[in-house]
Amino acid sequence: MAFCRRMFLGFSFGVTALFISGYPAFSAEPVHCTVVIDEASGDTLYRKGLCDEPFSPMSTFKLPLAMMGYDAGILEDERNPRWDYRAELDRPKREQKATDPTIWEKESIVWYSQEITRRLGERRFADYVQRFGYGNRDVSGNAGKKDGLTQSWLMSSLKISPDEQVAFLRRFLTGGLPVSEHAADMTLAIVPHFSAADGWDIQGKTGSGLMRDKAGRADRSRPLGWFVGWATKGDRRVIFARLNIANRPADEPLSLMTRDSLIADFPQIAAGF
Repeated sequence: MAFCRRMFLGFSFGVTALFISGYPAFSAEPVHCTVVIDEASGDTLYRKGLCDEPFSPMSTFKLPLAMMGYDAGILEDERNPRWDYRAELDRPKREQKATDPTIWEKESIVWYSQEITRRLGERRFADYVQRFGYGNRDVSGNAGKKDGLTQSWLMSSLKISPDEQVAFLRRFLTGGLPVSEHAADMTLAIVPHFSAADGWDIQGKTGSGLMRDKAGRADRSRPLGWFVGWATKGDRRVIFARLNIANRPADEPLSLMTRDSLIADFPQIAAGF
């Protein structure tokens, strides 16, 4: 029963299947960060933990990728395009279904992300990342494998810190990114909503991964979990990023625990604003 429960949790809530973080192992100590900034002013409202260290964005990259897809005309609206799954994609069973932009964000369908980047092509994809100023802007992928177009944000070259995550999202929300109004509106429309206490509406994206051990292999004792997005109450909006890296295996993807803890903690954090 415990195994079945773990499997259910691992495939629930649209969380991406675990990938290997490309960030080299540097310590067995846990890493925790929560940072919140004000959208209007950019002022830091709350910051605790190691927030300036970059790590693989994992499925939080679906946020900038949605902006790219809509801006380039590859994505159309909340429900189009709807692409069929192909057996040669060799993805886990939960991803083996037709997917549209809303399903993609909610259920974190990796092959849909990779279909977007393939349609963008290497040059246009790299150009968007550069113009977005996203993290270290490195979409080269794994050395010698030429896989940056489909893997760079999952397990290799692209890195971003929590501080950079909130700064990037502020540029998006305040119109500072080079994307169309349609791209901005549609991205906002497909990002999942979560309710928090005290009237806060939270929109955000999780990301799950595994750190590497000293031999460069996936280290299941070092899970990584992201939750990044924005929270709105009345006419105020703030932007957040929470990152956790544990030093022991988790019973469920760490991103789920990271997301749920941020939602639970948010009213108390916001009380200090």
